[in-house]
Amino acid sequence: MGEWLITIAGTPEGRVLALLLALTSAFAHAVFGALQKGRHDPWLTRGAIDIFYALIALPIALFAFPMPTADIWLLLAGAWVIHTVYKLLMAMAYTRGAYTVVYPVVRGTGPLVTVIFAGLVFGEIFTITQWLGVMLLSGGIFALALWNLRKLTVGRETLVAALGIAFLTGITVAIYTTYDAYGMRATPDPFTFLFWFFVIDGWTFPIIAYVKWQRMAVTPDLGPLLKRGFIGALIAFVSFGSVMVATRLDKVGEAAVLRETSPVFAAVIGWVFLKEHVGPVRALLMAVIAAGAVIVEFGA
Repeated sequence: MGEWLITIAGTPEGRVLALLLALTSAFAHAVFGALQKGRHDPWLTRGAIDIFYALIALPIALFAFPMPTADIWLLLAGAWVIHTVYKLLMAMAYTRGAYTVVYPVVRGTGPLVTVIFAGLVFGEIFTITQWLGVMLLSGGIFALALWNLRKLTVGRETLVAALGIAFLTGITVAIYTTYDAYGMRATPDPFTFLFWFFVIDGWTFPIIAYVKWQRMAVTPDLGPLLKRGFIGALIAFVSFGSVMVATRLDKVGEAAVLRETSPVFAAVIGWVFLKEHVGPVRALLMAVIAAGAVIVEFGA
């Protein structure tokens, strides 16, 4: 399958598939982000998710794909470092600020910086029209954070720290998106990089979560936590795997921008399934974000 993926990269067929994968990733990431908030500590939730996706990926990596060569192991080690920093920052941001404020800041920063990095690393060029789309999308996401901030009544004492960490997390998202795209392109079979990434990435946070769980005065019931972790692991394969494959098929910057339509999917899920009130302002911001993504995709 990896050979087929390489043959369609850069073709019209590959571009369409990259578009579908990026949007699939956006939808899955909206669900994945929601799993990291709620009644469970975000450190514990992340640990439960990671251990399951490492265990699921291990037999696939061992028996379906070749063992990475020394240079690929170095790339995987770099990916592990970057993703560990990202997850540490994300957990720190979630414990200091409201999800509805922190999440949009992270997602709004990511695509803007990724487009710049993709231009430096891969020589990708965005048209003026596409840059307008990026500004619309990121601006709409930041405006959503400000709108949600307006309604915030608790946690304001740690808000400055939370927003600062969220901004750094967004930059880290851009770094790992660009780095992972490079790793996918540098590996003869991109799925070798993908599945071995899940294996080595999944062992750090379970250890951190276990230490934190032992130190808690009141430990949560493991059953619901592990159930959430297993579901989150399956979603992670779709969310992170889809966007990594999309960056191999087409422009890294475009895939990153399309993936950040996840707040739109999150709002639609909340409105349709959870009966949450969206309101005219949030609906308008969702339309701006979606319009920015459309302009980026078709403004080349």
